[in-house]
Amino acid sequence: MSIAEQADLTTVMVDVSVDAGVRRITLSNPPANALSLAMLDALVGAMDEASSDRDTRVVIIAGGARIFSAGHDLKEITAHRNDPDRGRAFYEELMGRCGTLMQAIVRQPKPVIAEVAGIATAAGCQLVANCDLVVASEAARFQTPGVDIGLFCSMPMVPLSRKVHQKHAMEMLLGGEPISAARAYEMGLVNRVVPAAELQTATAELAELVASKPAAIVKIGKEAFYAQAEMALAEAYAYTARVMTENMLAAEAEEGIGAFVEKRKPRWPGS
Repeated sequence: MSIAEQADLTTVMVDVSVDAGVRRITLSNPPANALSLAMLDALVGAMDEASSDRDTRVVIIAGGARIFSAGHDLKEITAHRNDPDRGRAFYEELMGRCGTLMQAIVRQPKPVIAEVAGIATAAGCQLVANCDLVVASEAARFQTPGVDIGLFCSMPMVPLSRKVHQKHAMEMLLGGEPISAARAYEMGLVNRVVPAAELQTATAELAELVASKPAAIVKIGKEAFYAQAEMALAEAYAYTARVMTENMLAAEAEEGIGAFVEKRKPRWPGS
């Protein structure tokens, strides 16, 4: 796909706005905001744009008021059962592209916040769980119901099992029932739960807080967070010791520590 074609696709499937360093990406494929192949491509393109934009410091991914995302497009999936290979090639492409998106969010140098107003199911719940931070409306619901339609939510299981306790993840995956935003908060899937009328304001406040931190240091921290999480304890300490040593030599650390010692506000490089 050419850059121009990717840009056109991004415009059709998602709405993007940037204000004061916060890039807001809104899924725009009503009514279900299904993660079709086209939507996945659009979101990957939007992540690429965010990564390359020096002015973007934080990314927000938002969905609809009633449905954040209902997951993969089951009509699209069903249509490919008539392919000569019963859809195998398409399903491999679809799931591969889904994995590409999820990894692009983790590798995104800017923090990614999910803003969830409505229901997030299956791969839609996967998208939420995969984000760095989550702000949810009291009306939001989260569900991995694949077991009920004979398609276990194996890919949603990846971020879910890494963000909440295994017992909670297994209950969601095996039971398939929706959970409330309050329960998602208890499980650690959600950072903040607010009234529906306050959702965008609460998300913006969190985004502005993160955006106020030195971008280069946030990038170092996010990358190290996910890298060390996959390591054994001794390896993780050795790795983060190297990261902190390099970080200590950065201009931001010199200024930040100096400002603390001198009891003044830091003047971050490039700000």
